[in-house]
Amino acid sequence: MAPRDSTFLGWPVLRQLATGDLLGRGAAATSRRTREHQPRTVTADRVVQSVCPYCAVGCGQKVFVKDEKVVQIEGDPDSPVSRGRLCPKGAASEQLVNSPTRQTHVLYRAPGATEFRRMDRDEALDMVADRFVRSRADTWQELDDRGRRLRRTMGIASLGGATLDNEENYLMKKLFTAAGAIQIENQARI
Repeated sequence: MAPRDSTFLGWPVLRQLATGDLLGRGAAATSRRTREHQPRTVTADRVVQSVCPYCAVGCGQKVFVKDEKVVQIEGDPDSPVSRGRLCPKGAASEQLVNSPTRQTHVLYRAPGATEFRRMDRDEALDMVADRFVRSRADTWQELDDRGRRLRRTMGIASLGGATLDNEENYLMKKLFTAAGAIQIENQARI
């Protein structure tokens, strides 16, 4: 039927009559262009299992990769959490990965500065660690006014987000509690 698509014999109504697809729900309703299309997932070099980054639900995703570039992201039907379904944000996560405006470098704006500057990732991690340790040391409270043991810091707080899963929140709670912080909260609970 493909050669006749460009002639009047290829019109959908005539294809319906010729093929017996009177309701137009089968092959008669497809054009040559539609038949020639194939999904991006067919040409992928590999499929990687992942988890949606947007909320704490943890929906499973299948990430289709071709030439080391993400070409499609779909719900993973083997996921016990989402059984292949994704919300609109999860379904659009391919755009998050491939957006030309995606930030791929650490940016730092010094106090009082008006511009951001690129910073090496290891330098940024060292800066955060140094500030964390310094803040803890500078604000450590061993005893209260009456001599009762406190062993805490009010200079460090943690606010987790709903994009973190239970395991990540558990590790954050353990880290900040071990550091002596008592102001530990999660955005999902507020």
